[in-house]
Amino acid sequence: MDFALSKEQQDIVRAAREFAEGEFSDVAQEFDRTETFDLGLWKKACDLGFVGVFIDEEYGGAGYGFLEHCLINEEFWAVDPGIGEAILSTTFGSELISLFGSEDQKRLILPALVSGEAIIGTAITEPDAGSDVTRAATTAVREGDEWVINGSKMFSTNGTLATYMLIFCLTDPDSPSRHARHSFILVPTETQGYEATKIRGKLGIRASDTAEISLKDVRVPAGNLVGRRGEGFKELMAFFNCTRLHICAQAVGLARAALQDSIRYTRQREQFGAPLASFQVTQFKIAEMATLIRAARNLYYEAAWSVDQGRVDQALIAMAKWFSAQMAVSCADEALQMHGGYGYIDEYRVQRLYRDAKILEIYEGTKEIEKTIIARTLLRQ
Repeated sequence: MDFALSKEQQDIVRAAREFAEGEFSDVAQEFDRTETFDLGLWKKACDLGFVGVFIDEEYGGAGYGFLEHCLINEEFWAVDPGIGEAILSTTFGSELISLFGSEDQKRLILPALVSGEAIIGTAITEPDAGSDVTRAATTAVREGDEWVINGSKMFSTNGTLATYMLIFCLTDPDSPSRHARHSFILVPTETQGYEATKIRGKLGIRASDTAEISLKDVRVPAGNLVGRRGEGFKELMAFFNCTRLHICAQAVGLARAALQDSIRYTRQREQFGAPLASFQVTQFKIAEMATLIRAARNLYYEAAWSVDQGRVDQALIAMAKWFSAQMAVSCADEALQMHGGYGYIDEYRVQRLYRDAKILEIYEGTKEIEKTIIARTLLRQ
């Protein structure tokens, strides 16, 4: 397969890089320290066409694929992961709407996400249900023409900012299959009974909004069911096959930043009368980082391209997600080590990259879950 980028894709990369370099650098440290984000920056990104590029043209998007979205993710994260996540996660859930939503849901939500008039989030994890999503206990009970939702969610992206949240709910508790008990229900966040509390003190990606959500007798129309009742688990797995690709690109972007900072610093910093970059141990670290980055990029290019061609390879996606996340954590660790004591203070970006990297091995499926998917797929063949 030839994964050389087209002229159009190269233009997307160039534009995303110029935007991120011009807009992120001066505010990244402030957003990290204060755990805040300027939504005006998100609006700029929407106006320039960077948000929701994978959404069909019929619904206001650019009609590109997930590979193009990944390319933008990589460039944004190569400048600042927190801001990159804050901007591009505003469509987190649009994939579910695109894949399984009704025509009315698509026309209501998708154009508003692209234009910067709305933000969407997806609430899956609960205090007692993380990797095993089949244990999610938030209930949605059908009463006449409404769903009544009760429960709580943790670590929900955009919980305090979103216009709409997709809630993973237990709708069919008596189903004999634990994989046929849940459904996704769309909840406008202005609905009575919806309450979100921002989670502060995160290790990294502090510009991105993460919240704990409480749902108390939240009533929404029956038509807010997304997809088919009882098929939420299947829909979630299809959703992850798209969103895990984003994480791969984020990892490559972060690792690139770690490599660039390391090269710059080791050329300037002297020890024992010579630049750090002149020592073989430093050169080996640089060589290993660059090779790992190239390998991870090739993996995610192949995985994203396959999805865009309609050939979803869950094991390949899991390989790309696990490897790229581990690679980013390793590169950030080596970068901080090369910076020595200076890497431990916030004067240098590398300490922020080090903190931001770890989430890549956790969200959208932990590294243990990804390895399980890979192994089970191989053992079934």
